[in-house]
Amino acid sequence: MKIFNLPDLGEGLAEAEIVRWHVNTGDYIKADDPMLAVETAKAIVEVPAPFSGVIKATHGKPGDTVATGALLVEFEADGADGDPPPRATDSGTVVGSMPTSDEDYVEASISGAGGHVKANAAGSTGNTSAPGRVRAVPAARALAQRLSIDIAQIRGTGRGELVTVDDVLQMAGAGRPRTDAAAAHTTANSDARQGTSGQPDRRAELAANRTGPPGLAAASDAEKLRGPRRAMAQSMANARDNVVGCTLFDDADLNDWHAEQDITSRILRAIAEGCAAEPGLNAWFDGEALTRRIFGQIDVAIAVDTPEGLIVPVVRNIGGRPVSELRRDVDKLKRATHERTVSQEDLRDFTFMLSNFGMIAGRYATPVVVPPAVAILGCGRLSHDVVPTKSGSIEAHPRMPLSLTFDHRCVTGGEAARFMAAVIRDLQKGN
Repeated sequence: MKIFNLPDLGEGLAEAEIVRWHVNTGDYIKADDPMLAVETAKAIVEVPAPFSGVIKATHGKPGDTVATGALLVEFEADGADGDPPPRATDSGTVVGSMPTSDEDYVEASISGAGGHVKANAAGSTGNTSAPGRVRAVPAARALAQRLSIDIAQIRGTGRGELVTVDDVLQMAGAGRPRTDAAAAHTTANSDARQGTSGQPDRRAELAANRTGPPGLAAASDAEKLRGPRRAMAQSMANARDNVVGCTLFDDADLNDWHAEQDITSRILRAIAEGCAAEPGLNAWFDGEALTRRIFGQIDVAIAVDTPEGLIVPVVRNIGGRPVSELRRDVDKLKRATHERTVSQEDLRDFTFMLSNFGMIAGRYATPVVVPPAVAILGCGRLSHDVVPTKSGSIEAHPRMPLSLTFDHRCVTGGEAARFMAAVIRDLQKGN
């Protein structure tokens, strides 16, 4: 019997949501045939079979969120003694490594040592099978460590009492709300017990707020964030914790523009000019190692508003390209984004960010830099402003509000201002 775990789909995310299964228990499947579709942060990905065999069991149903590394499928594989063919040793059939071994991830809680041990616990029957040993998926273990939660105190709800990401979130008070009102009330009261310091536990406040303020009728039941909205929440929390943002505002006078000028492609060209003037804004920054990597190629992530949430495809290598080519690439990416067919390659490794929110509303904003990038340009709604002329008269000119947020740990105010000046110079050209 072989098992197949949810692979790392190449985005560095801890989980994915099952969209649909293509197989049922008892089905025979060939290597590389699609087994199921999962929704990652921004795209729907088909997960193929790592080898041929009979499906003995599937784990999870459509709508379930599965942690990376968690059990998905149990196989009776083709080959002698159920071993997969040799080709399965390269299990990177989606993106990256796909673990297919029988190994469970076990964490040993060592009193007084503060360390962790990873061991092979095949055949373990649960968290109580060995004193001090906890079976947990890697993502759950990492999350528990980040939240300073003792994973040994969590009772897993996964197969064989395996601790999942949801178990850790539930322990932290941020898990899925109970549907039974009495159970929620009991949970809130239980969590309201004070600690040894005499201060209420933070989890009590979180639990008590799950049902909403008394007497207030909610427009809908609480829903778990999924797909792009969940990814946005995680990305913004990461940015809050790891970026020192500072925002610079200015306006570009577009009075010399011709009527046929395309706004988005002109903005991209202007960003390329800004990066040529100050290459330090087209970079990645590692705050822990205090290292900066400046790129020659400019790959711009463009925020696209969709009903499912914000999705950010990447326009590659914008420097020195005609605006007509840039427009073509933008249209192609936007179409694929709205159809949810955008590829994983088109969602990663951006070096600069653009938010053209003015196409909807708003003049200025404080756009958020997503690490490891160091800068994002926000473009507001065009308006006609009264401006003085060199002759001393006044005129109404179309102007574009600009908001540049940069990570002030590695970008100076002078660099940001020179970047902005170069962007404005290019935007104010007639063509």
